[in-house]
Amino acid sequence: MDLSFVLFAVVAFLAVVLALEGAYNVWASGSSPEARRIATRIEALAGEPSAPASIERSRQQSRMPRLDALLGGFPAGQRMQHFVIASAMAVSAVELIMMSAALGAFGLFLPALLGKPPIFGAVLGLGLAVLPWWRVASRRRGRIERIERQFPEALDLMSRAMRAGHSFPSAVKMVADEMTDPLGHDFRVLFDEMNYGVPTNDALANLAERVPVPDVSYFVVAVMIQRESGGNLAELLDKISLIVRERLKLLGEVRTLSAEGKLSAIILTALPFGVGLVVNLLNPKFMAVLWTDPAGLRMVGLALFMMLLGILWMRSIIRIRV
Repeated sequence: MDLSFVLFAVVAFLAVVLALEGAYNVWASGSSPEARRIATRIEALAGEPSAPASIERSRQQSRMPRLDALLGGFPAGQRMQHFVIASAMAVSAVELIMMSAALGAFGLFLPALLGKPPIFGAVLGLGLAVLPWWRVASRRRGRIERIERQFPEALDLMSRAMRAGHSFPSAVKMVADEMTDPLGHDFRVLFDEMNYGVPTNDALANLAERVPVPDVSYFVVAVMIQRESGGNLAELLDKISLIVRERLKLLGEVRTLSAEGKLSAIILTALPFGVGLVVNLLNPKFMAVLWTDPAGLRMVGLALFMMLLGILWMRSIIRIRV
């Protein structure tokens, strides 16, 4: 092999690696989570918070208030509203329902227009209808995980502040100023509600409603009891912080041990669809019987139903609550 060709290949490889590294560094310097966290911290220290404080809850005003109020009149509707609020997305439960209905109708009628069997329309419609709620659930889960990681540090900060002589509202304000979002924002709302006349117990109950994390609920209940019976709140916060940290440590171990089961569940779920797609591409006539014969359609429906049961079963096995 020519030596010049080898040198050219090595130089080209190094050039591509350095170009990718440079592009990543350019992106990380301004758009990575760490860069955004540092920028938010600098703004807070400079006295220029990224979002103005308000005594109102940070809820997106519904563009359909009447439908939203009608939905809130039902217990299931209230649970849906709380679910959407916990995601901190600029969308209401009514808008999500209408979006799901529109996407579901589109997916239901599209295969019929293309001449496909109705079973395809049912599957596609169900998948598109669930898509908006899956997005909200994903954002909600990510926000809750960030709050769970921030919460022990916030409790430690409040405990140190109260040991130094600060009052409870002052300690809450310190958490609001020092912690980053999302927990810092919720504590800013908590401080503003207490500062502008909302009873402390009501403000704490509002915090527990905005942040559906069990640890926050324990904190709220502990503070309410301490305000009624008295005691050392700083020591109580230290104990809650220790319990939360131990729970998160155990949760990390559980997630590590159940990672293999989750991967197996994903592979077993995707395998039939992948094999069916490959076989359909290699030999379409072989798979055409499933779409043209009524018995084939019944077999497909039964298989999808059994797969759904299997997915729910595997989910119940690998989903361990701590």
